[in-house]
Amino acid sequence: MAYSARLNNVYNHYLATYYAPKSTTRYDTHKKSELRSIYNSMVKLNKESPLYLLNNTKETQGYAVGLKENARALRNTIASLGGLEEDDLLNKKSAYSSKPDLVNATFIGDIPKDGESPSFEIEVLNLASEQINTGSYLPSGSSVGLPADTYSFDISINDLSYEFQYNIREGETNREVQERLTRLINNADIGLNASITDDADGNSALRLTSAGTGLKEDRSNIFRVSDDNTSKQKGSVSYLGIDQVSTGASNAEFLINGEQRTASSNHFTVDKTFEVQLNRVSASEGETAQIGLKTDMDSITENVNELIMGYNSFINIANGYMNSYPRSGRLVNEMTHITRTYQTELEKMGITFGESGKLDFDRDTLRQTALSEDGLDSLSTIKDFTHSILQKTNQVSLNPMQYVDKTIVAYKNPGRNFVAPYAPSAYSGMMFNSYC
Repeated sequence: MAYSARLNNVYNHYLATYYAPKSTTRYDTHKKSELRSIYNSMVKLNKESPLYLLNNTKETQGYAVGLKENARALRNTIASLGGLEEDDLLNKKSAYSSKPDLVNATFIGDIPKDGESPSFEIEVLNLASEQINTGSYLPSGSSVGLPADTYSFDISINDLSYEFQYNIREGETNREVQERLTRLINNADIGLNASITDDADGNSALRLTSAGTGLKEDRSNIFRVSDDNTSKQKGSVSYLGIDQVSTGASNAEFLINGEQRTASSNHFTVDKTFEVQLNRVSASEGETAQIGLKTDMDSITENVNELIMGYNSFINIANGYMNSYPRSGRLVNEMTHITRTYQTELEKMGITFGESGKLDFDRDTLRQTALSEDGLDSLSTIKDFTHSILQKTNQVSLNPMQYVDKTIVAYKNPGRNFVAPYAPSAYSGMMFNSYC
């Protein structure tokens, strides 16, 4: 456990230091065999790699890590469209909602073996809501009605309690104290958002809003503010009125095929098959949204569109490095070369070259091509293209240093080198650089 915690801290430092994308998905989990394969690939790469010197600035390090993380993002986009195996590429089924303004849905399950397409009707009775505490409205420009001292109060949220301490100085106004507490609470990042609200008479109040929604069983609130047992001076909670619940948290209530259900959030899963987002309450009794699966043609069109968006995002980021790191142009050229290999077939499917190596996509052309006599061959081509892009993202993730300016010091003797697990690539060392 201790080792895992330390490694997690290192990786968090690694992301924060280099400003890389911090989003993680379920496609970032791996089996032991996959991790072993990645390790073996790294060892083999380091074994044959020449010795080189880097301009080892923080900006260069950030560039290399950024390339790797954005390659990972494109890989995850491809993975989310059906999987990483060749037969699974772009096979993801897409969900539809008959009323997307009422409910949105995403398909996350597997098609039943009997081939029956899962579907259901949903009616929204109530949305899950957050808890809001609105304090007492106090004259903004008037002096605080508390003696100068060090005050504190406790906020209990998610089974944890946090103490906040602050000073009230002689002559401070109510607004100044409210602004200081707003910064103090927001910077703590404990799942609350603090803000100041004003009325028409020049008064202001401190407002606390929970980041989460809904209520757990046997709970009447998400958070509680008190200074009954705090360590410093009491009295500021009652003066500011921040213990007053103006809007209580509530759970989402809805009917699925007529059966009533609840959820603590407006975003939840149904039978591990659909991911659902409630957007509003049904305008009238009986107003429902039909949730189901799109046709194969609609699904493939959606998947190709997502692929093109992910590809263009990757190219945009690589192009953004061009002025400072010209070798990123090599990566753009390599991606362009892959696309050119399939250009003729891709153009038949409505995928054409745009500016700066990006791709344009025409949905109608894809539909017409897919429904033609050679439709299956065309779909096979787009899968081959996707597989080639996937291989390139794996290469970039494994060794982004090939796109960094460096000076070769010596080439190793081909075929006569030994594995050197204690001499990892410069990229690997960046995870621990300036941390240890």
